[in-house]
Amino acid sequence: MRTDNPAGSGRAAGAGGFLLPWPAQNWIESLALGFMQPAGMRPISFLQPVGEAALVPADSVSWQIFKNPLALFIGGVAAVVLELAEPRVRSGVWNHTTFRTEPVRRLQRTGLAAMVTVYGARSVAEEMIAQIRQAHERVQGVTEAGAPYSAADPALLNWVQATACYGFLEAYCAYVRPLSLHERDCFLREAEPAAVLYGALGAPRSRAEMVAQFTAMRPCLEPSGILREFLGIMRGAPVLPAPLRPLQRLMVRAALAILPGWVRGTLLLDGHLRPWEQRLLRAAGGMADRLVLRGAPPAEACRRLGLPDRYLYDAPRPAILPSCGWDF
Repeated sequence: MRTDNPAGSGRAAGAGGFLLPWPAQNWIESLALGFMQPAGMRPISFLQPVGEAALVPADSVSWQIFKNPLALFIGGVAAVVLELAEPRVRSGVWNHTTFRTEPVRRLQRTGLAAMVTVYGARSVAEEMIAQIRQAHERVQGVTEAGAPYSAADPALLNWVQATACYGFLEAYCAYVRPLSLHERDCFLREAEPAAVLYGALGAPRSRAEMVAQFTAMRPCLEPSGILREFLGIMRGAPVLPAPLRPLQRLMVRAALAILPGWVRGTLLLDGHLRPWEQRLLRAAGGMADRLVLRGAPPAEACRRLGLPDRYLYDAPRPAILPSCGWDF
């Protein structure tokens, strides 16, 4: 079985993985499993078929980024903010999904789809994406301003793909560890196979293409009451247990902080974080990056490929020169 990445992503992680003392480890793993495999949804195994590769290789930058729950939450919120800023995407999301009525369940479904796309066996990921594309074919309508929209529109799919890549990448760089320009480009190229399956044939594959995508979309972005309603839902939805709800609200603000300054200005959003809040998030992000969750998709995907649970956590980190990576 081959797990090397021809693009040379540089499989990397911090100082090595660790497990918490029992019962803290079991509690966290049960929370993660409950979020990824919620009751009432068809369970998806990341252990099967044994030996089958994913759409993205195990030594990829993507496998490193998506194993971090803090980066996924912050990056996911940032991505949805960018999506809701575009009126056609906003109408499709808000009028045809359950974000407003069942925010946690919607997040669970979105999170599970992301996990399958990155860590699931190729055949499992392809089947899931085909089902999502069929659902997209039925999502169409007209915005409040009278503009027609369709969730199968390649231009809108390209924007959704760009926002997801931007959110996850920036959240990881800001609150876990910086990535080199080479790693950033690798991450964008790694997303291409899934993007093509989703129908996003023009999704950005490099930093330059990402900047071009944002520049082209800039005149279309606008503030809205729906965007502020979404942020209110994300602050109050029971995503984390009650004792951790202040951290959840902080992570929502952290999502706004990683948006380009001109986007925050256009959307009338405040992305200010105090220095101690930044330090707290980076400490939490660094810890989350090393905490091995044995029942979570990253570890199970490793076992499917005959790799140890700690594969993504114990690899040496290459020496790199970090960079902000964008020129907005």
